[in-house]
Amino acid sequence: MHPPDPRTGHSRVIRVHPIEACQACGSAELESFYSLTGIPVNSCLMVDTRKQALEFPTGDLELAYCHDCGFIQNVRFDSSAQRYSSDYEETQAYSPRFVRFLENLCDDQIGKHDLAGKTVVEIGCGKGEFLAMLCERGDCRGIGFDPSFRPDRTAGFPMDRLTFVREFYDQSNSRIPADYVCCRHTLEHIPNVYEFLGMVQRSTVSSTDVTVLFELPDITRVLEEFAFQDLYYEHCSYFSPGSLARLFRRCGFAVADLRMAYDDQYVMIEARLAGLEQKSDRFELETDLSDLAASVSAFKAGIGTRLERARAEVVSWYTAGRRIVLWGSGSKAVSYLTTLGLTDEIAAVVDVNPHKHGKYLAGTGHQILSPASLEDSPPDTVIVMNSIYLDEIRLDLQSRRLSPEILSL
Repeated sequence: MHPPDPRTGHSRVIRVHPIEACQACGSAELESFYSLTGIPVNSCLMVDTRKQALEFPTGDLELAYCHDCGFIQNVRFDSSAQRYSSDYEETQAYSPRFVRFLENLCDDQIGKHDLAGKTVVEIGCGKGEFLAMLCERGDCRGIGFDPSFRPDRTAGFPMDRLTFVREFYDQSNSRIPADYVCCRHTLEHIPNVYEFLGMVQRSTVSSTDVTVLFELPDITRVLEEFAFQDLYYEHCSYFSPGSLARLFRRCGFAVADLRMAYDDQYVMIEARLAGLEQKSDRFELETDLSDLAASVSAFKAGIGTRLERARAEVVSWYTAGRRIVLWGSGSKAVSYLTTLGLTDEIAAVVDVNPHKHGKYLAGTGHQILSPASLEDSPPDTVIVMNSIYLDEIRLDLQSRRLSPEILSL
């Protein structure tokens, strides 16, 4: 499906030859089922002017499903187009709902793995909120790797226990001794997932006591709900619980736990280095290959109609004179707007993260505003980018004496 391109003046379009093999298992049994052209190559990179946003580099997305292992990848992805720096703003920690999720996850991992006095490594730590919370609540030491980390955002962190490295986690630093390794919402940004996970496995080879925790979006829900807003260039790799577990086992890990989290939006896996004395049971969530293939086929057949209806709905509201606002300025918003080719139809984009205010969305040029700005220009319709935040958004609007129609994707 190739929806209309938004009215932008992109200055650079990235084109690459398609990848011909599965990056998780090496199979050539790939089936393309969804494509977009001319979409921003970064969704969370903050830009200062509307001109920069409209001229943001673009690339193509072509999702292909591996019939052998279930892995889904963008076969048109070009990693050289990606830029992760201190201008990358991915944090969700300004949401009370998300903070509660982090607290519960920290307490769960501390209780299960007795992290007191141990060394924790986080791959792709972002601004460091989870690692700081884990070390403070668990009385452990932490080392975080991420080129987008910002030293100026460490107020309240237990810095005597933390070290942050503003680099990618790669072969050069993968030998740092660790008792526990976590990697949250990073693997979906990496194309060569087998190679990357193999590197992580080799970094834990000195001890079978090292636990690794990975957390990432679940593609199953995206396919079943036709959630096109969750498909974008930065995410080049998509996993179901089963395809994720199969990759871990293929890379020499014993899977200790496989579960869904965050209103079933995320899949989480815990694993250890597999030794001869270790055997891991198969989880029910791993038996998803046939269901996943059926979901891919249904998505392929129905996504065109879904996009047409979604765009027509917004256009009808706009034509009727309704002031439409998006709540949430992350990757979902960029994908929603650029996939549907929406520009003037959306009056404003708001976000609770103060570090985004005044910046502009890549591709469409919408300026990101604070929720307080709605008091001066009340919306008729608020489209919430993630339904899990509905309650706190509704309370925020009520506190401002605003009563728009609230819809969620």
